[in-house]
Amino acid sequence: MTLISEIQARQGNIDLDECKITQKDKPREFEKFGKKGKVCNCTIENESGEIKLTLWNEDVDKFDVGDKIKITNGYCNEFQGEKQLTAGKFGKVEKIED
Repeated sequence: MTLISEIQARQGNIDLDECKITQKDKPREFEKFGKKGKVCNCTIENESGEIKLTLWNEDVDKFDVGDKIKITNGYCNEFQGEKQLTAGKFGKVEKIED
């Protein structure tokens, strides 16, 4: 189990059990290699801290502020000096029911 407070940039295989989405930015659309996509930044937190989470494509519409989520096999990169967590190609974000 990974603690948000201990996540490092360029760290992979991040599993977070229960986090809450506390903020969600407006989704942006983009085009890459001729394919359209959507991206959206959120802030998630649990008792160990908070971090930015980047949601891609279909995940953008699946989650909202207040949702409790679980992240499996996430990856953390750094953008403009800020750590950002993403499920990436091999991980997944799931909603947890209360």
